[in-house]
Amino acid sequence: VQLQASGGGLVQPGGSLRLSCAASGFTLDNYAIGWFRQAPGKEREGVSAIKNFDGSTFYADSVRGRFTISRDNAKKTVYLQMKSLKPEDTAIYYCAAKPLGESSYDLWGQGTLVTVSS
Repeated sequence: VQLQASGGGLVQPGGSLRLSCAASGFTLDNYAIGWFRQAPGKEREGVSAIKNFDGSTFYADSVRGRFTISRDNAKKTVYLQMKSLKPEDTAIYYCAAKPLGESSYDLWGQGTLVTVSS
């Protein structure tokens, strides 16, 4: 049972990246999947989340309108499309799973580094 995050890289300001979070060993149906990020010297923050049973989504104010979360349940993968990237989006991005009805994310993937720089 694990999550695998991928898709990070170096991109110029204003550019785009798509992160993927692939689940193995379980299905996403009864989970919420969240994306979090942690920049150097800063605390981890929640970026976006999706409840897979109804598709409801959450976005942090700092990314709303620029990031889009989506899911492909057949592929057991959640995506984070990031556009209009800014240097302040630079961070390690993590995905995590939270069973519906639970209050905390209890399964974490390894991080993928996103660097926004010219």
